[in-house]
Amino acid sequence: MSKAIVDAEYVKEIEKARRDLRALISSRNCAPLMLRLAWHDAGTYDVKTRTGGPTGSIRTARELFHAANKGLETAVVFCEEVKAKHPNISYADLYQLAGVVAVEITGGPTIDFVPGRKDSLESPAEGRLPDAKQGASHLREIFYRMGLGDKDIVALSGGHTLGKAHRDRSSFEGQWTKNPLKFDNSYFVELLKGESTDLLKLPTDKALVEDPIFRKYVELYAKNEDVFFSDYATSHKKLSELGFIFKNHRSKLAKGVIGFAIAITAVILGYLHEFNKKNN
Repeated sequence: MSKAIVDAEYVKEIEKARRDLRALISSRNCAPLMLRLAWHDAGTYDVKTRTGGPTGSIRTARELFHAANKGLETAVVFCEEVKAKHPNISYADLYQLAGVVAVEITGGPTIDFVPGRKDSLESPAEGRLPDAKQGASHLREIFYRMGLGDKDIVALSGGHTLGKAHRDRSSFEGQWTKNPLKFDNSYFVELLKGESTDLLKLPTDKALVEDPIFRKYVELYAKNEDVFFSDYATSHKKLSELGFIFKNHRSKLAKGVIGFAIAITAVILGYLHEFNKKNN
């Protein structure tokens, strides 16, 4: 396992990689694929065992052969073009950055990105990602295992506004929205139309409308795109950081707290010194 050392130079490389990813994704029209890569690398996290998550392990042959990851070898190859230019960036950071860029360049919200993820070649067991053939209870089981909640489930499902299903990757064919390369709230609008549209509706999609708790978010997001964008950005960030320990940032925070405590102590001691002088 390699550790990404986050310093000023690393941050500069991240920004350069961000620019290269924008160019790559724009030229290849591969935003949906890159978003799926980021989700599938992160979505294996288990909050109880602290295994899986965004570690870049999806690049291994073993994990790419998982049924849920069919077709993602193309995304991994695309990312290698950027990795070759920025070898010091971890794969884990690169894949999550690709997902962030994919959302942003297709008109979606800006998602805060904090670098520093570690790479790993240890792949979790197959079966941790959502199965589109199942319903609400399955979705909750999968996402609760990650440490995410009902709002996250619905908000992240809105990412299906990008892309389409391919029969060679799953048993489904078709797209969720009329424009699969534009990130907006149309996924939820189409869900509420029910069977009156010929766009794709998977069992997991239908579950969002049939489950009363999920449905209230679907209705909210269909009505208010700004709320959807805000909630999506929050949920995407959480997903991209599952199991990610901010060691560098925590150490800086700790130093700041210690420095503040020292400063306050000095002020108090100075005050007591002056008070004693006046009363002696």
